[in-house]
Amino acid sequence: AAMASSWWGDKEEHGTPVVVKMDNPYSLVEIDGPGMDSSEKARRSKNAKQFKWVLLLRAHRAVGCVAWLAGGFWGLLGAVNRRVRRSRDADAEPDAEASGRGRHMLGFLRAFLLLSLAMLAFETAAYLKGWHYFPRDLPEHYLRQLPEHLQNLPEHLRHLPENLRHLPENLRHLPDGLRMPEQQEIQGWLHRAYVAWLAFRIDYIAWAIEKLSGFCIVLFMVQSIDRILLCLGCFWIKLRGIKPGLKAAANKRGSKYADDDDLEDGDDLGAYFPMVLLQMPMCNEKEIDWPRDRMLVQVLDDSDDETCQMLIRAEVTKWNQRGVNIIYRHRLSRTGYKAGNLKSAMSCEYVKDYEFVAIFDADFQPNPDFLKLTVPHFKGNPELGLVQARWSFVNKDENLLTRLQNINLCFHFEVEQQVNGIYLNFFGFNGTAGVWRIEALEDSGGWMERTTVEDMDIAVRAHLQGWKFIYLNDVKVLCELPESYQAYRKQQHRWHSGPMQLFRLCLPAIIKSKIPLWKKANLVMLFFLLRKLILPFYSFTLFCVILPLTMFVPEAELPIWVICYVPMIMSVLNILPAPKSFPFVIPYLLFENTMSVTKFNAMVSGLFQLGSSYEWVVTKKAGRTSSESDIFAMAEETDTATRPAPRLVRGVSEAGLEAWAKTHQLDNKDLQLKAQAEEVTSLAAAIKKTSKAKPPNRIFKKELALAFLLLIAATRSLLSAQGLHFYFLLFQGVTFLVVGLDLIGEQVS
Repeated sequence: AAMASSWWGDKEEHGTPVVVKMDNPYSLVEIDGPGMDSSEKARRSKNAKQFKWVLLLRAHRAVGCVAWLAGGFWGLLGAVNRRVRRSRDADAEPDAEASGRGRHMLGFLRAFLLLSLAMLAFETAAYLKGWHYFPRDLPEHYLRQLPEHLQNLPEHLRHLPENLRHLPENLRHLPDGLRMPEQQEIQGWLHRAYVAWLAFRIDYIAWAIEKLSGFCIVLFMVQSIDRILLCLGCFWIKLRGIKPGLKAAANKRGSKYADDDDLEDGDDLGAYFPMVLLQMPMCNEKEIDWPRDRMLVQVLDDSDDETCQMLIRAEVTKWNQRGVNIIYRHRLSRTGYKAGNLKSAMSCEYVKDYEFVAIFDADFQPNPDFLKLTVPHFKGNPELGLVQARWSFVNKDENLLTRLQNINLCFHFEVEQQVNGIYLNFFGFNGTAGVWRIEALEDSGGWMERTTVEDMDIAVRAHLQGWKFIYLNDVKVLCELPESYQAYRKQQHRWHSGPMQLFRLCLPAIIKSKIPLWKKANLVMLFFLLRKLILPFYSFTLFCVILPLTMFVPEAELPIWVICYVPMIMSVLNILPAPKSFPFVIPYLLFENTMSVTKFNAMVSGLFQLGSSYEWVVTKKAGRTSSESDIFAMAEETDTATRPAPRLVRGVSEAGLEAWAKTHQLDNKDLQLKAQAEEVTSLAAAIKKTSKAKPPNRIFKKELALAFLLLIAATRSLLSAQGLHFYFLLFQGVTFLVVGLDLIGEQVS
């Protein structure tokens, strides 16, 4: 202690300054300095100054925090104001979900919201008056039958105190939480209404909610088990290094799986160049490494914009002049949408000369070796009908919406498609970045226009005909994700309404097909019902309907593990294929519950043949892949290399006249090319100018209605002292609010 005292005194004599640095780098305060008195009074004064400056530091930080919260709050109010002002104009735009009977769901949500507001006011008034008759810890059926159980109680009370032997007669002195109020105790119409509401919710509402929640919990657990089994299958594939091999090389070497080097083996497979038909909207010479005489490119233009048509036609003409086998096809009518376009292209006479067809959408960029990595799998494997490649996203880190989409699609390709491809040789065709055997398409009936998910339709029909599929997880094709919530919402509506529509149409064919019984069960129970119908049904019903109801009907409760623990585990499993997205596990969980509204609405519309399930809406993209850049690059090539012309004199021979005629033709051709280039440049500039005029952000009424509903339920949970339920409902309600105000995706000012 003495040494410590002398050390402290020595430090004081030297006058070591003590400096407190606040958040502001220019605010420095010197508390102690040279010449400070070392007495006890000075020490107390120094401690008082330190305490004062600590308080000032805390106050400074508190003010900064309040200012930050106030700025965020005012920014949110400003965004809400802008959304509301633009909502009237945005509502004039066509929306597949808001047309026809799709508005019934919005009406239901509005009625549910108004009812919850009335119940919250009613329950709050009862809480303030102290009307509590049914505690959570005691079963309600026992409470209502309590007097009957106490009729024989005096016979068993011989060893009890005297004042407890007449318990039935003194029942009115029990605590209010253990009995129903007597008729004479009811005072006023409000009290009478509250007692009637308690009896009604116990007799008619609580048991119905419990039955429905129990059914949804069973579905939830079945779907969770399916998700766990898929993850285990993917883990086994990674552990054993299982990959689809080349059948020809495997037969030659006597092994089940071929090495990756077989793709580059010139002796075995290098000379295998079958006739391939490429159906794609744009072509670039560097894109496809395949012999030109063994390939034909079909540019299938289904647009109704004359400017785009002229640009694409000019691009096709340019590549045709360079020796590329390319054909431009444009339909005057969009009958059948994408399926009708593909069906029309396959009906051409020259298609019979080709063996395979590769399909790409407008925003997909295949690597030059795409065909060399996919087509060789067909050699020596006559039962193979489809080779599907994986999607890779160029804008996955653009905003929060694209990050959350990347999590979902990484799990879909890495786990679902890969496991089903390895163990079942069947999965849903993704509509692009795949190579089909034309014989398999024709054997399955070709492209049909009966649904908006023509890719899944042809895959199911090919599976029923016995064709096998291969998924290549290592072959990736660049594409882009929708960056606005409106585009993503429409895409998800089409992706979830189409399968239900297809299931209703394909069920008789599945039952009558000749495939094994276990394949029929997998197709009906897992592929359609569990993953396309049950998932959106229980997700919406459990977390958006039942959970808020249990706050107003405390007798029916949802277990904590259903609300938090199991969903969190499932979210972690979904993020495993994209480990860099682990910081977004909670936003992903909340966002998936939010999207259950759109998916449930789409599922119902597809299952019951509502009008919105037949509308095919093109998903709007930002144009970050090279399809758009190719058009503008083509427009910039305005200068054509001039060819040297020989000088001609007045007295020329016949050969000189022929040379002059050729030179004149070349000059005319150059002038035509320059005029065409100038026209294309002006058209490209017009498109570039109009492409910047993006539609403004809008508000989504269904999401907003559910946001207010969940926030009201969170407020009601405070009356029941349900802490974890309150936080879940609060965060989920805020997520619905953010999505409903269109604050999650691309922001257009």
